[in-house]
Amino acid sequence: MDQNGVERPLAFASHKLSGPQCAWATIEREAYAIIWALDQFLGIVYGSKITVVCDHNPLQYIRDCAPKSAKLLRRSLALQELNLNIKYKRGSDNMVADYLSRHV
Repeated sequence: MDQNGVERPLAFASHKLSGPQCAWATIEREAYAIIWALDQFLGIVYGSKITVVCDHNPLQYIRDCAPKSAKLLRRSLALQELNLNIKYKRGSDNMVADYLSRHV
C-alpha cells in the first residue's frame, strides 16, 4: 500500500503448471504459487514482513495447523522460513489478481 492506503502492484510474474501440478488439490496449488512467487522475488522480500493477499481462505490453515498431507507439510515449512502473513480477500474484491488469473 502506498501512503494513501491504495494497493499498487510492484511486479507481476506468472508460471504455467505442468500436467501433474494441475491435478493437485487447490490448496496445494495455491501454496505452491505463493512459494514460487516469493522465490522469484526473494531478493526483494527477504527479511521483510510480507503480507500475501489471496482468495483462498484455507491457506491460513497451513500456517496455523500441522497439515496431514506430506506435500502441504513441506509447503508449510517453506512458508515458515519467511515473516509471512496470509490474508484472505474475496476474489471479487481483489480485482487485479482475480483478473490476471482468469484472463491472461
